[in-house]
Amino acid sequence: MVNSNSSATDGARLVVLGAGPGGYPAAFHAAERGLDVTLVDARPQPGGVCLHEGCIPSKAFLHVAKLLREARHAEEWGVTFGEPTIDVDVLRDWKDGVVRKMTNGLGLLRRQHRVQYQQGYGRIRDANQLNIESNGEVLPIDFDALIVATGSTPVVPRSLQIESDRVMDSTDALELRDIPDSLLVVGGGYIGLELGTVYAELGTEVTVVEALPQILTGVERELVRVLERSLRSRLKSVRVNTSVISLSEVEDGIEVVIADKEGVESTERFDRVLIATGRRPNSAGLGLHRTRAHVDAGGFILTDQQRRTAEPSIFAIGDVAGEPMLAHKATAEASIAVQAILGEPAVFRPLAVPAVIFTDPEIAWCGLTQADAAGLDIDASTVGFPWAALGRASASGRNDGLTRLVVENGSERVIGMQVVGPGAGEVIGEGVLAVEMGARVSDLAESIHAHPTLNESIMEAAQVFFGRSPHYLPRRR
Repeated sequence: MVNSNSSATDGARLVVLGAGPGGYPAAFHAAERGLDVTLVDARPQPGGVCLHEGCIPSKAFLHVAKLLREARHAEEWGVTFGEPTIDVDVLRDWKDGVVRKMTNGLGLLRRQHRVQYQQGYGRIRDANQLNIESNGEVLPIDFDALIVATGSTPVVPRSLQIESDRVMDSTDALELRDIPDSLLVVGGGYIGLELGTVYAELGTEVTVVEALPQILTGVERELVRVLERSLRSRLKSVRVNTSVISLSEVEDGIEVVIADKEGVESTERFDRVLIATGRRPNSAGLGLHRTRAHVDAGGFILTDQQRRTAEPSIFAIGDVAGEPMLAHKATAEASIAVQAILGEPAVFRPLAVPAVIFTDPEIAWCGLTQADAAGLDIDASTVGFPWAALGRASASGRNDGLTRLVVENGSERVIGMQVVGPGAGEVIGEGVLAVEMGARVSDLAESIHAHPTLNESIMEAAQVFFGRSPHYLPRRR
């Protein structure tokens, strides 16, 4: 631990392994506080998987997909466009330009913060030393504190690992080499559904298979149903209780053996296959076994509420430190870890880490569900406002939405929020603030919201709780 006194922090050495949304904020924040910081990453610029190969490029493509979908729906509003012509090279270059602009910006900020940058891989030697391996050379470096922010990697089940350019993980899919005629997405989680909808809007015939009984397992079923209705009209098929047994490359594509719920197998051919069955933390090969830090069976580095491992000088944040594997969670942890290194009394104890699935419609949530509350012996109620009664949604031709509040009975505190609909990721922010500040449902009901907006649905849901929404009368049970 580094003393928080400014004279003691001068020259104290911090090394951050990984320059993603956890690593680079930690490095910048620590440098601002007077630490001597070295940021280590395999890429030439900060940004990590999120910026180079994940969050940002996928959202760039999702923006294009939304544009294409709206153009097709515009005919219902009396505006007809011709069939779009898609130049894959230009589209890919635009996505790469977005990434390049942001990574170059981070590179500039890194220099302005006077953070040293070493391109390479860090291998821990002991509690205060590591080697940076780059281009066959080894650079030893000492540290007073180390933050491991190495992120995660797509998982491809061993049975589906074949040598073929036609089989992709999420990183490969974002390269957008072409627009295939047909695509099989293995995995009905958020990554598979986001990328599957991108390819579908670009013109690919997309099939999604999920081994479990529903897509987006763990997400509130009522929200998922809204998305399912949209997906089934845009994708060729969405099949649950369905497993992929094997893949093999044939002359004109990938031959896939698929088994249904009863175990009946069939063989189908696809131009490409996207494996989107999850991610694993990048904790292997770091040399943590040479320290007192522990890694659990899932590969996550175990930490306390300050993100400190069992080795006092080593901290871990982001995907490598446990669920939820979200970029903004990593950024929040970065600040906590730096404060802890400086000896300040900070702990990571959020009440509402938001999650957003950027499909169309989007799904977003934060805090507790009613089931979560019951598991914690909290007496809670759920109240919702359908976007069919929301003016802005109607004016946009998108009534396929719902805003729900989870309210603790008695105190009437808002303890959770869930939203499904276009722009749900923007709406959920007010829910995070309400939960973290212990707002009562009356606070939301009595706060004037601009009309017509999507955020107005939060006020309306709160008013439904008191039975005084002017626009929606729920059915009496």
